[in-house]
Amino acid sequence: MATKAKSAAKPRLGPKKLIELYRSMLRIRRVEETLTEVFSAGEIPGFLHVCLGQEAAPAAVCSQLKVADYVGTTHRGHGHALAKGVDLKRFMAELLGRSDGFCLGRSGSMHLADASRGVLGANGIVGAGIPIAAGAALAAAKKYPGRVAVAFFGDGATSQGAFYETLNMASLWKLPLILVCENNGWAEFTPQQVHMPGEDVVDKAAPFGVATASVPNDVLQIYQAAGQALKRARAGGGPTLLEVKCDRWHGHYVGDAQKYRGSEAVETAMAEDCLASFEAQLKKDKVLTKAQANKIDKQIQAEIAEALEFARSSPPPQAEALMEGLYV
Repeated sequence: MATKAKSAAKPRLGPKKLIELYRSMLRIRRVEETLTEVFSAGEIPGFLHVCLGQEAAPAAVCSQLKVADYVGTTHRGHGHALAKGVDLKRFMAELLGRSDGFCLGRSGSMHLADASRGVLGANGIVGAGIPIAAGAALAAAKKYPGRVAVAFFGDGATSQGAFYETLNMASLWKLPLILVCENNGWAEFTPQQVHMPGEDVVDKAAPFGVATASVPNDVLQIYQAAGQALKRARAGGGPTLLEVKCDRWHGHYVGDAQKYRGSEAVETAMAEDCLASFEAQLKKDKVLTKAQANKIDKQIQAEIAEALEFARSSPPPQAEALMEGLYV
């Protein structure tokens, strides 16, 4: 039978680790804010989906992963890639469609990948990253004991057949797989109550005997639950479905007018700020001062400015390089 936890106790972490988590969350926030501006100015091709308000899960989970561990993500996957440690300059170059990007400027935002950091790729198909991560977990179980794979996805992906097939196989084969559902209440433009019966995604794991945990959008509670899941997976204990109850600040994509969602709901979502509440707690506990927070912010802003300049100065892909990086 599946084991289910509704909440997780907050771990006792030292100041260094707490600041590391804070920096990771703030870095994701500032990058996403910058990308929103750059996209709106017409510098990024295609669509852009940002994770503003959902910075806690990437930081909490990925801070406990090793470089060789795998991560599969979604169209809203910038935060996961950044938290896993991808190079920000090449990240920016890829999003701007430049040749110095990870995928030579061809993948853009929705298919960003970096094999050197175990980032298997973002995915424009809802739920498609889940079985890809399961495949990586199977490879880890067979060839790399102790290595794990993490699949990030939203609540909409749990209505896809691949989600249930993955639960079945992962449980049957005891794969070292962590399924992280960032349940922000929306499947693109559809509210959860319309596309899913019940409130908890973790309930869907019961028939498969998969361990579960459901936690709020609190970085320390996510860290604790993810840590337990990762420990179990590395020891051969099988998969875990971890649900993070968060909320989406903005529309499905940058520029989405959200006519399907009232302004009151948006204001409520933005008031529940995982970064602001964590910063306030750190200051209250005297782990972080206002001066330290300002210094970290300035460092991040400078890093982003440098990365953006790198991307803008990188040349666009050339026609003669079309066959580079392809299997032939």
